[in-house]
Amino acid sequence: QVQLVESGGGLVQPGGSLKLSCAASGSIFSIYAMRWYRQAPGKQRELVATISSGGSTNYADSVKGRFTISRDNAKNTAYLQMNSLKPEDTAVYYCNQMRPFNSDYWGQGTQVTVSS
Repeated sequence: QVQLVESGGGLVQPGGSLKLSCAASGSIFSIYAMRWYRQAPGKQRELVATISSGGSTNYADSVKGRFTISRDNAKNTAYLQMNSLKPEDTAVYYCNQMRPFNSDYWGQGTQVTVSS
């Protein structure tokens, strides 16, 4: 039974920082690529960052230089460090573990709100 559980969301002021965690269970964590998505109301779900099993990373242009994706295989956990947050970053953030044939696993999401 694969399960992904996000945590770390909350309310922060513009310019602030937040670190999201995604705890995985029920899989051999180290062999799968991990991704963070986000979705704001009325908007398409957006791919924010990806980290491969080998540690290679990719970011959406909107977060480059501000966000960092990482993973700790010993803890079966992926992270998203978010710095210099903007109101436009407000969304529900979802953790994703990649699988072929449209069979990815998803977490329940964690709300990030950037507001003064």
